[in-house]
Amino acid sequence: MATIKIQQVRSAIKRPARQKRTIQALGFRKLNQIVEKEATPQILGMIKKVEHLIKVVE
Repeated sequence: MATIKIQQVRSAIKRPARQKRTIQALGFRKLNQIVEKEATPQILGMIKKVEHLIKVVE
């Protein structure tokens, strides 16, 4: 399956706990960190939930 690179561009501070947990589940530990994930429907759904905090890197 295809992989997708995502970067956290905004902080999760002062965000609801659900969004913080989603950021952690995606594997982010620091701001501006880039992680590579499989493009499964579950991961794409998680990206959709926190799309205001991350960006997809080509």
